[in-house]
Amino acid sequence: MSESLENFWENNKAKTAVVGMFLFGLFLLAFGVGTFALKDSGEDDAIKIISVEQGDPLNKIIVHVDGAVNKPGVYELTIDSRVNDLVAAAGGLTEDANTQAINLAAKLSDGQKAHIASINVNTASEAQLDTLPGVGPVTAGKIIASRPYSSVEELLSKKAVGRATFDKIKDLVTVY
Repeated sequence: MSESLENFWENNKAKTAVVGMFLFGLFLLAFGVGTFALKDSGEDDAIKIISVEQGDPLNKIIVHVDGAVNKPGVYELTIDSRVNDLVAAAGGLTEDANTQAINLAAKLSDGQKAHIASINVNTASEAQLDTLPGVGPVTAGKIIASRPYSSVEELLSKKAVGRATFDKIKDLVTVY
């Protein structure tokens, strides 16, 4: 019997090697599939942790700013932005901005509109009024002496400013 086995081996070496390699390949395939199935079954598909990167759109907000800023418009900022960041993105405050009415530390939210108030002629100090074009200490004193105002146009009717100065400041001031 050993002679016939040796004879078989000598005549079929190539076929036996191919069959052996085929069986070894099947073993590797079965091992790989089994390992993958065991690894995947241990995870809960209902819970996924999502990492939010800095460049991710989920980490951005869109905010509209107008009023006393150099470049009013719509800006995309990071989700943790403050009014100060928005003002910086909008080119900073204009000279007529009512800085006392602005909370630069306030947190922004998506879809928010921020209005940066102009100088309120009813409450502005002489120094604030003096920053307006065409307004010096004398005109600032007249504006303060003629208070209160219910509309910006009352600056003309109460003769606190002349027409030329009014035309320069009418969009830079407010009353409230």
